[in-house]
Amino acid sequence: MTDRLRPAVAGLLAALTALALSELVAGLVAAVPSLVESVGGVVIDNVPPGVKDWAISTFGTADKPVLIFGIVITVAGLGALTGVLARRRFWVAGIVFVGFGVLGALAAYLDGTDVYGATVGGLVAVVSGLGVLRWLYGRLEAGGAVGEGPSDVSRRAFLAGAGAVMALAALSAGAGRILVERAKRMVAGRDSVVLPVPAEVAAAPPPAASFTVTELAPLITPNDEFYKIDTSLSTPQVDLSDWTLRVHGMVDRPYEIDFADLLDMEMVERYITLSCVSNEVGGRLVGNAKWLGVPLNQILDRARVPTGAEQVVGRSVDGFTVGFPVSAVYDGRDALVAVGMNDEPLPFDHGFPARLVVAGLYGYVSATKWLSDIELTTWDGFDAYWVPRGWSKEGPIKTQSRIDTPRNRALIAPEERAIAGVAWAPNIGIDRVEVQIDDAPWVEAELAEALDADTWRQWRVPWQPTPGEHRIRVRATDASGYTQTEELARPAPDGATGWHTIRVTVDT
Repeated sequence: MTDRLRPAVAGLLAALTALALSELVAGLVAAVPSLVESVGGVVIDNVPPGVKDWAISTFGTADKPVLIFGIVITVAGLGALTGVLARRRFWVAGIVFVGFGVLGALAAYLDGTDVYGATVGGLVAVVSGLGVLRWLYGRLEAGGAVGEGPSDVSRRAFLAGAGAVMALAALSAGAGRILVERAKRMVAGRDSVVLPVPAEVAAAPPPAASFTVTELAPLITPNDEFYKIDTSLSTPQVDLSDWTLRVHGMVDRPYEIDFADLLDMEMVERYITLSCVSNEVGGRLVGNAKWLGVPLNQILDRARVPTGAEQVVGRSVDGFTVGFPVSAVYDGRDALVAVGMNDEPLPFDHGFPARLVVAGLYGYVSATKWLSDIELTTWDGFDAYWVPRGWSKEGPIKTQSRIDTPRNRALIAPEERAIAGVAWAPNIGIDRVEVQIDDAPWVEAELAEALDADTWRQWRVPWQPTPGEHRIRVRATDASGYTQTEELARPAPDGATGWHTIRVTVDT
């Protein structure tokens, strides 16, 4: 390692250690936030809509880990530059690391942390970063001065010190992340939750509701495979013993209930397909699950909603908001304050302890995870989180269909097989699915039995492929008689449109 490179490595390691030790303290002390998560939260809240669309379309559900990685790489790069600039002027490092600490603390404060926790987190980063950098600079001078030719002693001393710091950073970051996530789960109290027996039990899906086709999405999406898209960089910490749901605003009888009160209300089970508005044509940001919850109309009826109330605003514990028409609660569709998903309490990533689930509306206008507050207001009285960021205020899910098998660009054998997939139009239902191979006439697909109008339906078409390249596309017609448009449109501002089209090559 050259004499010029070692100061850069020292600065890089100092910056990473600052982040790692602040993460460890966040795991040990509940009041201290993760600075990486805090900075990421501020980035997510202020990123332009176009960047958000690009991130989801490019990285899918890995967009949050990619953001965290980007933050760490940026800090490491700035640390390396600081290490070079501050070698002879250590006050430069002081300015940079104090700046890091202030920005991290400010981000934590803006993300909801109190002043004490944000300040402690920032101070840990500043002190540990400067301390490690000063110590590594000392190792640079051990046995020889910079500029006079590095001695074997100084080289060995620096490499040993750098290795020790690298190990400290890795252990601190790993332990801190484990402790942070464990603390969230221990505080939450999810393991103690016993879900009540619902007043209305959803019947088990009949065999006719599912096809046995390799690579076809299952009728019920397992919890660990259900898509996860939200504005939270990490799962919010919810203490079940302190959690309450507040119902207020334009209501005659505002009230607040805790989790035990919520579980005492009449529960129902419903199969409902949810979809993210960012889902591209043929995308995977859609899933079907069995939800357990209290009908939202019961929640609102208890508060007595007057005629003038037009919008239901749902708020998460982390400040995220949605907004949808009051009419969607009373038009006969399934709308729940859900506490269970596929026969277990809501997973942490899917909104424990409670969330909103509204059939037929994209998640960005309805599906509040980690629900803490329901407010009634006028339609023009409030714009939810994504509306000022350029998305439509109304978000009905558009009728869509998807080819699951064969996969796009697949090389397949010239033997009989099925073309299969799923189609959905929640709150309306799917009536027909058609498939076209190359320029041949459209063929009506066989539909699996529908659970109800709120869930997707599997479909399949038998196919005897011939050698060569083939284009396959699909379109669905919902129960209202509407057939998907061929016109391609990106998700913004109110959902993608177009026929899912793939190309496959049949081997000779």
